[in-house]
Amino acid sequence: MILTVTDFGLEGPYLTQMKAVLAREAPGVTVYDLFAEAPAFNARATAYLLAAYAREFPPGTVFLCVVDPGVGGAREAVAIQAGGQWFVGPDNGLMAIAARQAGGGEAWRIDWRPSGLSASFHGRDLFAPVAGRLARGDTPPGEAVDPAKLVGSDWPDDLAEVVYIDHYGNAMTGLRTSSLSAEAATVEVVGRRLGRARTFSDVPVGTAFWYENANGLLEISVNQGRAEQALGLGPGTPVTIHQST
Repeated sequence: MILTVTDFGLEGPYLTQMKAVLAREAPGVTVYDLFAEAPAFNARATAYLLAAYAREFPPGTVFLCVVDPGVGGAREAVAIQAGGQWFVGPDNGLMAIAARQAGGGEAWRIDWRPSGLSASFHGRDLFAPVAGRLARGDTPPGEAVDPAKLVGSDWPDDLAEVVYIDHYGNAMTGLRTSSLSAEAATVEVVGRRLGRARTFSDVPVGTAFWYENANGLLEISVNQGRAEQALGLGPGTPVTIHQST
């Protein structure tokens, strides 16, 4: 199985072009889009999303990760194997948290280059071919590197800010609820303190609250409303935790 994690969006040709390459390189391997609308140009925010969601997929899964504002520049192309999974994409921190939380693993600098490599679409021309070949069982096309030297290897396991706004206007943060020492903690965001609820129906319609989402992240929501509009939230909005005593 190959899962794509991109900021391409679902409109336009980019995702389909990448999938066409995957079909060519790994015929018969199932491809799903995990995130097609990751925060644009924001590899750091996406790194925490990827870490939270990658753990639910089985060993052998290949994650094709393309949030790559430095495409064509000095950043390296890498493949990482951790927890039996593969992560392929730019060395900009995008895959570092997921790999570390899966147990670290091994990393390779991708030295292979196609003859027709474009300057601006390495997702199609470089990362997709490598992801497809790994999915069919090939070895990484490059030299081994120290995972501890990859970009993002020194980033914290939790990020106290909003990293993603979903279809309903809910604001996911980069904080794992398992990192909190008390369920009764309050969350402060844009000057407001929000209490915890187990789920939406536990608070009145229109009430803002935080809860543990299905993937273990602290999420800010409004029952039957849009938290990003009601509170003025977006990727990068800082979050402060006030622990109960």
